[in-house]
Amino acid sequence: MRLLLSLLLLGSSLPALAATKLDKLALPKGFHVALYADQVPNAREMAVGANGTVFVGSTGAGKVYALTDRDGDGVAEQVRVIASGLQLPMGVAFHDGDLYVSAVSRIVVLRGIEQHLDAPPKPELVTDRLPTETHHGGKFLAFGPDGKLYVPIGAPCNICDPAPDHGKLIRMNPDGGGWEDVASGIRNTVGFDWQPGSGHLWFTDNGRDLLGDDIPSDELNEITATGQHFGYPYCHQGDTLDPDFGKGRSCKDYVPPVLKLGAHVASLGMRFYDGNQFPASYKGAIIVAEHGSWNRTQKSGYRVMTVRLKGNKVLSYAPLITGFEQDESAWGRPADVQPLADGSVLVSDDLAGAVYRVTYKP
Repeated sequence: MRLLLSLLLLGSSLPALAATKLDKLALPKGFHVALYADQVPNAREMAVGANGTVFVGSTGAGKVYALTDRDGDGVAEQVRVIASGLQLPMGVAFHDGDLYVSAVSRIVVLRGIEQHLDAPPKPELVTDRLPTETHHGGKFLAFGPDGKLYVPIGAPCNICDPAPDHGKLIRMNPDGGGWEDVASGIRNTVGFDWQPGSGHLWFTDNGRDLLGDDIPSDELNEITATGQHFGYPYCHQGDTLDPDFGKGRSCKDYVPPVLKLGAHVASLGMRFYDGNQFPASYKGAIIVAEHGSWNRTQKSGYRVMTVRLKGNKVLSYAPLITGFEQDESAWGRPADVQPLADGSVLVSDDLAGAVYRVTYKP
């Protein structure tokens, strides 16, 4: 691993964040990282509009942001607040010109948003029927190839038996109707995407806490049929029964993960890379943002990882970006990844309140 960093000047001087922190990041040879935008507090999920606007949800800020790079130089010149006063609006999904935003028990939509960035429309209610708990209440959103909106409902706890209303992934029509359960036994997924070719939905899932530093692992899972159960709260990481809820159960009864991502790495946003800028070995790979552990004796995560696949078989699991944490002190926490049309990839960081752009040039 070699350190290759591209620091992009904004005006006469670099923002303090880039000047003091970005040079700590390490990437494989030929890869570069630059600041795309700062002033995006608590930046979480990202979505890209039809005109290239990058939308970013947030947590503590209660706001949704629109980032615009009008001249195509790889830097967003303007950061707008397009919605505020929402409860944990971390999830954003763009569909047919409209931006859907999660807000715990509610999903709202901003109609025709790219034509109204300077005077955003009032959010319209899509549904208010989701659970009200804020523990794992923030929701990653995405529209599937079927035109349905996919919404996770996390377990309202560290460990409990939350079925049938929690611990699952559902889908609905864009108007908020037609709810269907997609999969269950999911503690809290904060990232999912559809694999090019197979069309299968893959997702990250956060393992439970308070079983020690090294178990259970976070999971990377593949849904191959509607209605599959992925184990929570009975079986963790495909092979470890829960000391309380696993009694009388067998891990063989649940779908095991395709890959164990590591204990407490807090795997969040993930996307398949289908661009052409990165080397050919990255085509079809999964890029995962690992937010980082909160109570592990030695920190884990705080990185962006690449999972290379052949079909649904894992070929490798290797770092794309490290350095957000040194000597047990973290300055950044990756939250989501978002490929752009030019083949570069954005990374959101909710601790630094920034979005970075990763490019490849040998």
